[in-house]
Amino acid sequence: MSANVAQKNQLEPTLPQHSRITRLKLIRRTFFMLLGAALVSVGLEIFLVPNNIIDGGVVGISIILSHLTGLPLGIFLLLVNLPFLFLGYKQIGKTFAISTLISVLFMSIGTSLLHPVPPLTIDPLLAAVFGGIIVGMGVGMVIRSGGSLDGTEIVAILLNKKSPFSVGEVVMFFNLFILGSAGFVFGWDHAMYSLIAYYIAYKMIDITIEGFDESKSVWIISDNYKAIGDALLSRLGRGVTYLNGEGGFSGGEKKVIFCIITRLEEAKLKSIVEDHDPSAFLAIGNIHDVKGGRFKKKDIH
Repeated sequence: MSANVAQKNQLEPTLPQHSRITRLKLIRRTFFMLLGAALVSVGLEIFLVPNNIIDGGVVGISIILSHLTGLPLGIFLLLVNLPFLFLGYKQIGKTFAISTLISVLFMSIGTSLLHPVPPLTIDPLLAAVFGGIIVGMGVGMVIRSGGSLDGTEIVAILLNKKSPFSVGEVVMFFNLFILGSAGFVFGWDHAMYSLIAYYIAYKMIDITIEGFDESKSVWIISDNYKAIGDALLSRLGRGVTYLNGEGGFSGGEKKVIFCIITRLEEAKLKSIVEDHDPSAFLAIGNIHDVKGGRFKKKDIH
């Protein structure tokens, strides 16, 4: 029988094991996750909540419930997120659920501690702008660290699998409903300030996750590819890769130049291509992460 078990084990494919992250990476990830949750607490209790301005998602629902019941905001931030945490554990994984739970707990405690602190401004526009910036930065840090503070995104991912709507469309529907509800609770002027805060926070999340130094991928098709590639290397300091292509109409062989640049280098790259081949095909796209290879800029001579 033991021989049969051994033979069965040999026939069964071995599943790849997840590599453990180092202690330093874990400490760094936890630090930024807690820092992000703390920033969200500051943005809520020092700017948004005292001025009756809400954010989207679970935070917005919690602010409305806290206002209607008079109970502390931190209680609802935790209670409303719990069902979504369970869904996240079942559908996304234990690490994500634990990271989210830690972030939500820290945010809930932070809002409770900061609740007695007076707001920095009672101007609703200033509160919407600066509250949106701080909340967006905090949420972005938590997301970069592998957690989340908004359970509605988990629901959106699950609904996306069973409906024709994208994750972004589902999240937008949820938030339009929540921000619209703020009009009935706080008044429509505060609902419009909430929309401003939500938009600013949304943009700040993107900036925090992607960074200011956004990279761009460049594709160039030209018969004068060698001169363009050499010029990009010498004048821009960027390495290039030559790819083999085939024209869809002509059927002839084409050389495609591929390289990665920063957005500050985009204008100079266009000038270089224009100098060597004004009729060259040029396509530039945004990319959010570059790793490996030789992306480091070379010295320009």
